[in-house]
Parts: sequence; structure tokens; C-alpha cells
Amino acid sequence: MTAYFDGRLHPQHALLPRVVYVATEGAALIGYVAGHLTRRYACEGELEWIYVAPERRRNGVASNLLRCLVDWFKEQHASRVCVNVAISNVVAHRFYASHGAVVLNQHWLLWNDIASAS
Repeated sequence: MTAYFDGRLHPQHALLPRVVYVATEGAALIGYVAGHLTRRYACEGELEWIYVAPERRRNGVASNLLRCLVDWFKEQHASRVCVNVAISNVVAHRFYASHGAVVLNQHWLLWNDIASAS
């Protein structure tokens, strides 16, 4: 992840800028979300990572982090946003679908208008 942020790792078709938001509880990091602008699959933005500590899952942390990233994409005028999701990751598929993402292809989900992500 460090390589991604300091510019040594470039996902295909990734553009600058990149952003990360973190969720903390006291001094503890409990989650993060990262994204960037892109041209992959005719998208304008890509959600690169979202993670929440197992003991803090199902408490709204991921949804709050996603909202932060949605606001950033809107500020960047990036409305068509994609995310890569492993076929086997049923939990992630359900999470993104519950926030309005639709299937783009076998490995990717898409928000045609990220502002609609709820």
C-alpha cells in the first residue's frame, strides 16, 4: 500500500491524484479506504481498497468510509467509478450492491453515478 501512495505502484490506467481516508477509534486504526482517478473500463474513478478491522465490521465503518470516498470522487468530477472484487468475495459483492454498485463484468462492479451510492 505504501508503494501505491508514494507513486511506485500504478494500477492499470490509474491517474493522479490518489486519496486515502482512515477511521480511528482513539489511537487505533480501525479501517481505511483508498481510491484514485482512472480511465480503466471507461471509468473516471476507482475504489482501490477498503478495509475494516474484523472486530469493527457491521458497525457502519465501511459505509462511512465509502461516503468519504464518494464525496472525494464528486469533488474530482468523477461520476463513473469501478471497483475490482474477487468472484468469491460474497460479502464485498453484497456490500457494494447495497450501495448501488452493479456488475460491470466478472471481476468488476460499477457505479454509473457515484453520487447515487448510499
